Amino acid sequence: MGSVKDYFSSLGSGILSLVKGMQVTGKEFITPKITECYPENRTTHHIADRFRAELRFIYDKDGNHKCIACGSCERACPNGTISIATKMVDTLAGTKKKKLDKYFYDLGSCTFCQMCVSSCPTNAIEFDNDFEQAVFTRNKLVKQLNYLPEKEEPAPTPEEIAKAQAEREAKIAAAKAKAAALKAAKEGGAAASGEAAPTETQENK
Repeated sequence: MGSVKDYFSSLGSGILSLVKGMQVTGKEFITPKITECYPENRTTHHIADRFRAELRFIYDKDGNHKCIACGSCERACPNGTISIATKMVDTLAGTKKKKLDKYFYDLGSCTFCQMCVSSCPTNAIEFDNDFEQAVFTRNKLVKQLNYLPEKEEPAPTPEEIAKAQAEREAKIAAAKAKAAALKAAKEGGAAASGEAAPTETQENK
């Protein structure tokens, strides 16, 4: 008798469990769908602005960027994602200046930690949310971020050339005057010490 009672008890528990499961399934049939129909909804799909998908240069409307090729982002990157090539150019003052030549970024090895962006002193780079970066070969993930041609240094005007020449001549004259003053001070000190020191003949007397 006990086995029959247990049988019907377990049967009732099974039916009750089945009913509860069917209730959950039935609710899902009438619940609004949240599945993203990508790529069909590519034109209307919105990605959060905070989403980090790819590093990019910040260009202004005139095609200028703020990168000074200091290498801070390259040093801050924990896995060598960024590689910067530089070149030396002549400045108006007659000195050499380091300038950006090529800025390479390997999207395939980027961890999107944003340490490069945080370390940039001029805010020249940022992450955008363009996540569609699928390619067939890994070498296509290495991108040159300064895709616009680097602008040459502007040619100096005659006034700027004359001003720079005058500044160089003033610095040279100041350096010569300082050197002459130091030499005169040394000679004056040596002469004073020679007059004060007794000679060997005076000592013998």
